[in-house]
Amino acid sequence: MLDAEFFRRWMTTSAASVDREADRLTALDSPIGDADHGTNLHRGFKAVTAALEKETPGTPGAVLTLAGRQLISTVGGASGPLYGTLLRRTGKALGDATEVSPEQLAEALRAGVDAVMTLGGATPGDKTMVDALVPAVDALAESFAAARSAAEEGALATTPLQARKGRASYLGERSIGHQDPGATSSALLIAALAEVADE
Repeated sequence: MLDAEFFRRWMTTSAASVDREADRLTALDSPIGDADHGTNLHRGFKAVTAALEKETPGTPGAVLTLAGRQLISTVGGASGPLYGTLLRRTGKALGDATEVSPEQLAEALRAGVDAVMTLGGATPGDKTMVDALVPAVDALAESFAAARSAAEEGALATTPLQARKGRASYLGERSIGHQDPGATSSALLIAALAEVADE
């Protein structure tokens, strides 16, 4: 079973991963976005870590809700509301349980991803974070490691796509050949989850 501490470690591991990869995320965002994806997410997850040091939410749902709130209030651009919605909706779906099973997490995460798709209007194949998240959630039923692989493959698979949503969609065919930064950062989030599950 997964408790609040597991989810706190997921968020701090995600923050460390974003910290390491911020420059790469910004480099990916440079040709097809505002060249600020890494910087924005870095600022957001730093705020998440700071908030979790100050407060100790007692349930998995409360940890994710707090993290989501921080991302919405500190991250600029579209990624703040999208990541914030993902975590808050997942947290809400987990409810007040002090421990959840991996199956319950998969179900809650699906609710979070559905909320992201509703908010951003994106579906798989649109070259967005959804391209990493949907296969990850599908694979989570199998294992955390399978989810990590599915998310990484999903992010890589955005490279030949033409963007149909977000800033990159303004570029039309020029968006082809670039890996989507949002899908890449989503894969980092899922990889952090798998890493904590391995510990």
